[in-house]
Amino acid sequence: MKGVSEFQTVCVMGLGYIGLPTASLLATKGFTVTGIDVSQKVVDTINKGEIHIVEPDLDILVKSAVHSGNLSASLEPVEADVFIIAVPTPFKDGGPDHISGKKPDLSYIEAATKKISPYVKPGNLVILESTSPVGTTDEVVAAILEQDGHAVGEDVYVAHCPERVLPGRILIELVENDRVVGGINESSTAVTVDFYERFVRGAVLATTAKTAEMVKLTENSSRDVQIAFANELSMICETETIDTWQVIELANRHPRVNILQPGPGVGGHCIAVDPWFIVDRSPKCSNLIRTAREVNDAKPEWVIERVKKCADKFKSPTIACLGLAFKADVDDLRESPAFDIVKKLQAEKIGELLICEPNLKSHDDFDLCTLDDAIKRADIVLLLVDHKSFKKCKASDLGEKVVIDTRGVIK
Repeated sequence: MKGVSEFQTVCVMGLGYIGLPTASLLATKGFTVTGIDVSQKVVDTINKGEIHIVEPDLDILVKSAVHSGNLSASLEPVEADVFIIAVPTPFKDGGPDHISGKKPDLSYIEAATKKISPYVKPGNLVILESTSPVGTTDEVVAAILEQDGHAVGEDVYVAHCPERVLPGRILIELVENDRVVGGINESSTAVTVDFYERFVRGAVLATTAKTAEMVKLTENSSRDVQIAFANELSMICETETIDTWQVIELANRHPRVNILQPGPGVGGHCIAVDPWFIVDRSPKCSNLIRTAREVNDAKPEWVIERVKKCADKFKSPTIACLGLAFKADVDDLRESPAFDIVKKLQAEKIGELLICEPNLKSHDDFDLCTLDDAIKRADIVLLLVDHKSFKKCKASDLGEKVVIDTRGVIK
């Protein structure tokens, strides 16, 4: 049986915002990596040494990894020493009887595990990196492998190591951040810790699979609750005609207060989704987590109502919508409240929309324009994302235009 120090080949399932950076990083660290994706276009793009997502320096890393011969992409898995599952874990409609109506969709993890199962052999390590509900590593990944006849925990190691990176800093944080590793048993944990210690500079912290799953959900749910407080505060301040950002700035001068910044809602593949995993698993004990999620889910509609109220003052309003991404300086639209707001304004025909998203060249649903053109022609400026280029906007340059700044950027 091959020891972890001898692991040289890696198969990464999913070449998205986590899978591709992970695969390219491992390839530059000397591993022979095959990345698997369901999209032929993604596979072809990567095999040309190019990328299909926006992330600082990722293009350089992928190009180097592919040209070195250590990274290739394919539609089908291959035999490897280590299998990393980095596929989406969205939620789906839980039906009218479900407590929140939102149920974890584990079909991607199930499909990926079934795909690799025929290629797994004794001595291999299978790692689930996808953020997952508590119990997924044991009850889905390990269970499927066991059903297929693998001696899980004995000569096939299985563990969960959730990604903990911030878009825009992924390549830095993959290496520098501490990692939490939880195996389905002690031997799986030990092997997985040894593997990550080969390329992670941060501490690699050992625990159980269920604890590792809960840690990641806790991190994101904690952020969601804190953002919900800020979002609720912003709505209260609006009714009182008080500057929300000044309130937060002054309150944060207290040595034990650290209020986050409000926005048009919460987006991304983690914070807007993961709290529902806790609510689904423990509905009777997660009242605060569920309420915070409901506050943040409702914020986009509140923004839309503000836009409608301002638009009513014009006969044919022109609205500059600044930003579509879920956070600053990325092209990621997953669960983006900005995208949802613009989409609904478009559907309800609330004036002419001038949409600016500097991180996208084009979009199937929208005609994009430049920032200068949007502001020049707009009656209403709706700032939804605090991209660097938008931070140059000053209230003095906007004249008598109506400004709805959901990020506190325009001074």
